[in-house]
Amino acid sequence: QVQLVESGGGLVQAGGSLRLSCAASGRTFSSYAMAWFRQAPGKEREFVAGINWSGDITDYADSVKGRFTIARDNAKNTVHLQTSSLNPGATAVYYCAASQVWTTWRNDYSDWGQGTQVTVSS
Repeated sequence: QVQLVESGGGLVQAGGSLRLSCAASGRTFSSYAMAWFRQAPGKEREFVAGINWSGDITDYADSVKGRFTIARDNAKNTVHLQTSSLNPGATAVYYCAASQVWTTWRNDYSDWGQGTQVTVSS
């Protein structure tokens, strides 16, 4: 099990960018696949980006491809999501999650952070 704490959310204008960070505690962080999900009001939590344990495989939702980049630093137990060209549709709570298998399926992620709010104004 890993404990996850997100940071970096905030209010940004359309077209802007934010860098979200997730700090993990636990000695086995490097064995977990990591992902970012987001949940907008009234909507289901959706997959945004994922990265495998070693960082050499990534996957993105079609809606963010080319604009978001996920990366991890196993030496620092951190995973980041660099966002760019944000639009109001990206407004949501962004969650960091960990899974013992490489997957984009939400139900396979066992450990979750508390979330960080991203608000994009038009």
